[in-house]
Amino acid sequence: MDPLPGAAPFPPELRARLEAALGAPAAVPPRTRHLDAAGRPRFANRLLLASSPYLLQHAHDPVDWHPWGDEPFAAARAAGRPVFLSVGYSTCHWCHVMEEESFEDLEVAELLNRSFVCVKVDREERPDVDAVYMAAVQALHGSGGWPMSLWLTPDREPFFGGTYFPARDGDRPGARGLLSLLREIAGLYARDPGRVERARASLTAVVREALQAAPPAAPALPGPAVIERAVSLCQRGFDPAEGGLRGAPKFPSSLPVRLLLRHQARTGDPASRAMAEVTLTRMAAGGIYDQLGGGFHRYATDPRWLVPHFEKMLYDNALLAVAYAEGWQATGDPGFARVARETCDYLLRELSLPEGAFASATDADSEGEEGRHFVWSARELREALGAEAERFMAHHGATEAGNFEGRNVLHVPRPDETEHAALAGARARLLDLRGRRPPPSRDDKVLAGWNGLALSALAVCGRVLDEPRWIAAAARAAGFLLGALRPEGRLLRVWRAGRASVPGALEDHAFLAQGLLDLHEATFAPRWLEEALDLCREIEERFGDQRGGWFATAADAERLLARERPWRDGAEPSGASVATHTLLRLAALTGRASLRETAERALRAAAPLLEEHPLSTAEMLLALDFALAPAQEVVLVWPRGAPPPAGLLAVLRERYLPRAVRTGAAEGPDLERLARVAGGAARRACVAGRAAAYVCRGGACELPAVDAEGLRRLLA
Repeated sequence: MDPLPGAAPFPPELRARLEAALGAPAAVPPRTRHLDAAGRPRFANRLLLASSPYLLQHAHDPVDWHPWGDEPFAAARAAGRPVFLSVGYSTCHWCHVMEEESFEDLEVAELLNRSFVCVKVDREERPDVDAVYMAAVQALHGSGGWPMSLWLTPDREPFFGGTYFPARDGDRPGARGLLSLLREIAGLYARDPGRVERARASLTAVVREALQAAPPAAPALPGPAVIERAVSLCQRGFDPAEGGLRGAPKFPSSLPVRLLLRHQARTGDPASRAMAEVTLTRMAAGGIYDQLGGGFHRYATDPRWLVPHFEKMLYDNALLAVAYAEGWQATGDPGFARVARETCDYLLRELSLPEGAFASATDADSEGEEGRHFVWSARELREALGAEAERFMAHHGATEAGNFEGRNVLHVPRPDETEHAALAGARARLLDLRGRRPPPSRDDKVLAGWNGLALSALAVCGRVLDEPRWIAAAARAAGFLLGALRPEGRLLRVWRAGRASVPGALEDHAFLAQGLLDLHEATFAPRWLEEALDLCREIEERFGDQRGGWFATAADAERLLARERPWRDGAEPSGASVATHTLLRLAALTGRASLRETAERALRAAAPLLEEHPLSTAEMLLALDFALAPAQEVVLVWPRGAPPPAGLLAVLRERYLPRAVRTGAAEGPDLERLARVAGGAARRACVAGRAAAYVCRGGACELPAVDAEGLRRLLA
């Protein structure tokens, strides 16, 4: 193990631990060009002792990295140095670029080690740290992203920051080089502490205001006008040819498809349905959708959904699977059902772990190139498909010239479900061939919140599309999460290689509670409903804000510069939005008024932001839409010892019911247990020995239905 350039020698005890780790099998293959004659990494730093795949990727940089914690800030204070903070995640393409260009560069590493204390953070493990410093970067530049680079005082307060920097001036047009910045900032910190102090004080105040500001709550719930305004904004920015919002890059989350479907169901507005349909159709036809293996890439770099950024995230695919299942219910489009099916199968095939939970993501890069695993030359397609190649290439838009660096991102220029089905065998052959290529690396850490979204995807799609194996996979994952991530009773955020760590955030509790509720609606098992209610109790006790809503971190979590109140959605919905919607659903299902009161306090607290920024709070608008009218409470009861009534369940599958909650049980002990959790279910009974469906609104119930046609009438 060579000394790190410009860094002090490691203390003997730390060096011994690092040498022991170097002698053990590598948890993540070393990513470094600095190898000795035997092909072993020359350098190692403290990240070698971490469990995060992202931190382990940087464990052999010549930079003297520290993980986040008290130690590096104490060292910075003792040495009179600023802290250089780098935040990213394991499947981030530009994080890989900056590592190769800068953090592997010996001159850059020597300057970092001599003049700064260097800290690495995995944003997926520590979304709280990421949120604080992203607010600083956005305040400085108006936008942010990853890799994120900041300079902090030893008190963890930022005074400058940005995102990606090339190593040297001139390496990329218009971009300042990291080496120049490091020299300038090190000199400024030493020569002009007053300037650093002014920048620190100003930026810290902005961060605290951005994350903690709490305008007065509205005296009453917001009305449908805020949803109308969100829909109007969608119409103004809508791309009628390609769906989504106009321009590039194109993110699936930029247009709230599920809100548009609900708006159409509530108002009958055909424009809302049209925007949702076009968007779902064009995304599924584009290269952002993996035409061979199912599942969606991160985003499209162009306005046509054609060329993606090739990483695949668990949360994107979980959210989109639900959107396509609801799209099928609302429109009957068989293509939407197919995409939901293929996406769920992708989750089980490529992200499922032996323990039953789901890995976080797969990388964009393989064989040193972005997208190499996924793209095809015309020659490769002809060799693989023979006589069927021309037909396949015509349907999937492949050409001799290609559409991505001489190769083809497969897409569907003219969607045709019949032709698509006819080419299923060809796609299967290509998928088999693709499976023999070196795959992108997989980030195999388990995140509680993202796995909660996966539970929802598998439970909702399994219920809607009648696929028991997805529901069984969701139940297995739920059992693992509720055990492995609660080793001492409190939910932790991260599990990897047999160890759970990092206190659970609001989003972990909220997403998992939602997933468990969806799993209850798919199985009617009381356990999942009980666990969802327990998590919601924890949310209020540990994260609750007396002004209404919740904080992102628990009251006893590490104190950062600011304690975020997470209202805005990003690539994922905010924890507050999902918590609000889940509480409203649980209140409807159980009749517990306290749950609805808590949710309504959150809606009133969010009202100013809903009014001002409806498109950045679209998930909270889903909760508001649910709250605007009494929910449909559907309870099925069937004879003891008999299976659940298939005909009645089929009606619930086929109908788009965004304001419905569902439960059921067989008469006898099962119904009695359900009643202990869900209250009024105990008053339901079979009708003349036949299974019955009860539909209630606000506690007022219709006469029960005993057949499919009767249930359809009740749900109309």
